[in-house]
Amino acid sequence: MLRDPEPEQPQSFLRGAGALLVAIASIIALLVALLAYRLFFLIGIVIGVSVGVALVLHFWNKYRPVKEEEVNNKRPLGLS
Repeated sequence: MLRDPEPEQPQSFLRGAGALLVAIASIIALLVALLAYRLFFLIGIVIGVSVGVALVLHFWNKYRPVKEEEVNNKRPLGLS
């Protein structure tokens, strides 16, 4: 009989969705119990959303660049 040389990975008590639920519950508990965390959480959310918007705009302009014929007024001040 051959034995597997790799030891088995221990089964975790919290896996997948259970760990996600525990993380969400702990964040909510911190936000309710400790008022100072609310400001830092809000700042983190704002930074995350703005990075997400920047990534969307970056890839949108990378794969759909503005063409020359799509620009209406190329010289708005009349300078040449």
